[in-house]
Amino acid sequence: MTYALTDSWTMTRRELARWGRQPVAVVVNLVFPVMLLLMFGYLVGGGRGVSGDYLDFLVPGMLALTMAFGLEGTMIAVTRDLDKGVIDRFRSMPMANGAVLVGRSAADMLQSVLGLAALLAVAAALGWRAQGGPAGFLGAVGLLLLFRFAMLWIGIHLALVAGKPELVQAVQILVWPVGFLSNAFAAPESMPDWLGMVVEWNPLSRTATAVRDLFGGPGGEPGHVGAAVVWPLVLLAVFFPLAVRRFARLSR
Repeated sequence: MTYALTDSWTMTRRELARWGRQPVAVVVNLVFPVMLLLMFGYLVGGGRGVSGDYLDFLVPGMLALTMAFGLEGTMIAVTRDLDKGVIDRFRSMPMANGAVLVGRSAADMLQSVLGLAALLAVAAALGWRAQGGPAGFLGAVGLLLLFRFAMLWIGIHLALVAGKPELVQAVQILVWPVGFLSNAFAAPESMPDWLGMVVEWNPLSRTATAVRDLFGGPGGEPGHVGAAVVWPLVLLAVFFPLAVRRFARLSR
């Protein structure tokens, strides 16, 4: 166990060291969600079917959407290492099996924490406040990170299947519609019945609704916390073993 943890920490440090060599990419990942928040809050704003202050409705949706879009960064990093043969070299070394994936996931989760902190700081500067108390705030952050963890392993699996950075664009074409086909920006009640039903079943919508409830803002509905926990766990149960199995099949 100590051997595996040491190797995993080494791989995590490798990813963190890359941040220092490529600070622009880190800054872009932090700034992009903030730009979306400002754009939808002040340029597009209004949110159809939303009662109450739109910023209180928008912030939790943007937080959930940012966790979903983190999948793209994970895919790009993994496919880049695959394409350059980095992962093959690591697999040929006396290293604990899976340390590469653990290091990747640990670094991505740390970046997600920084992204959440940056977005929450900007939202607070715009006047947004969480009304659900400390317990509700921590619960909401926990749900967001759980959702991100599930999306992370989806990204790892899809990256191992794709193999090349060029194929990530094909996945991005699907990620964006799924991300926007949610209640991040508008209430499902304002949509056609069939579309509203699809939106409500979107795991991102479940997380956003539960987070709104825990934050004490508009659009939150009691009883959605359970669904916001179950959906990521189901996704993890499917994609975590698929990613591990796919990684084990890579040629040495």
